[in-house]
Amino acid sequence: MRKLIFGALCLVIFLASAIDADAQFNRKAIKKNNKRIASYRGKKRGFGNKVYNAVGFSASALNYYGDIAPKPQRVSTDISFTRPAIGLSFTHRFGPRYSLMGQFMYGTLKGSDTQSADQADAENGVFRYQRNLSFRNRIKELSVVAYFDLFENDATYISRVKWTPYAFIGVAGFHHNPQAQAPATGLNGENLGVAPGTWVNLKPLGTEGQYSNLEAGDANFGIKPYSNFQVAIPFGLGARFRINEVMDLWADLGFRYTFTDYLDDVSSNYVDLGVFGANNLARAMSYRSNELPASEIPVLEPYDARNGVSYSTIPGYGREHPSNMRGSKGDKDIYMVTTIRLTYILGATMHKAKFR
Repeated sequence: MRKLIFGALCLVIFLASAIDADAQFNRKAIKKNNKRIASYRGKKRGFGNKVYNAVGFSASALNYYGDIAPKPQRVSTDISFTRPAIGLSFTHRFGPRYSLMGQFMYGTLKGSDTQSADQADAENGVFRYQRNLSFRNRIKELSVVAYFDLFENDATYISRVKWTPYAFIGVAGFHHNPQAQAPATGLNGENLGVAPGTWVNLKPLGTEGQYSNLEAGDANFGIKPYSNFQVAIPFGLGARFRINEVMDLWADLGFRYTFTDYLDDVSSNYVDLGVFGANNLARAMSYRSNELPASEIPVLEPYDARNGVSYSTIPGYGREHPSNMRGSKGDKDIYMVTTIRLTYILGATMHKAKFR
C-alpha cells in the first residue's frame, strides 16, 4: 500500500513538472508571436496601401486668350464667351503625393470683336471693333497630367486625407478647327455659295494667304498652313476633397499653353484681297469690316486689287501693307480650363465603403 501511494505521488510530481515546463514553453512562444504580430505591417499591394486607380467624369468651363479678346494683354478674356466642356479620366495613384491622370476632354472656344472690344479704348478697342472678326473652335483634347499633393496620404485609400491642395503639369495633344459664320454676300455682292450664318471651316480658306501666291515683298510672304493637330502644356492649381471612402471631388483652375496662334484663325497681316482669285468666300472671311453698320464705318477707300477688281475697305484693313495687322503673331494662344471632377476608386465595393 505504501509503495502504491509512493508511486502515485511520484507520478503526480512528474506530471506537474511536465505541465509546468510545457506552460513555460508556451508562454515564451506566445510572447514571441505577439511581438511578431505587433510589428507586422502587411504586404503593400492592392487596396491595402496608397496605390490605386480611379475613373472620373468632369465638367469644365473654357475661356480663350488670343487675338480676338477685349484687349491685347495676355490675361484679357471675355467671360461672357465662357463655354462648357466635358471630360472622362483615368487616374493612377503612385503613393503618398503623386498621381498620373489620362483624360479626354471635348469643349468649345469662342470670341467676337464686336461683342468684346472696348470702344472706349481708342488705341486698341476701336481697332478690334472695326476689324469685326469672330470664331468658334471645338477642341478635342487628350492629355497626360502629373498631380502633386501638398498633404501626404500615409494611410490606405480608405483613410486618405480629407482634403489636399495640389499642383499639376503635363502634356496634351488636341484637334482644333476654327470656324466663323458666313456673311450674306461677298465684298462686292457676290454669291458665296453658302447660306448666310453657316459655320464655315476657316483653315481651308487660307484667310491670311496660306494657299495664295504671295509676292516676295508681302508682309505674309512665306506663310505656311497651320495644322489642326497641336500640342499644349496643361498646368494649374486645385484642391481635392474626400466625399467617402471611394469617391473624391476635384476642383482646379488650369491653363493650356499652346504652340499655335491660330485657335482663332488670326495671327498675321492682311493680304491684298486679289490674292484669293475666284474664291469669294475666302476673301469675305479674311476681311469683314464692311459688315459693320454703315453708321459705324468711318470711311471706305477703293483700291484696285491684284486680280483686277476694285474693292473698298476701311483704311488700315483688308489690303497689303506692313502696318495693316490682322493679328499679332508674337503671342501664342492660350485657353483656360476651370474644372469640377468626380472620381471613383476602382476595385472597392460599397459594403466596404460606409459613408461618413
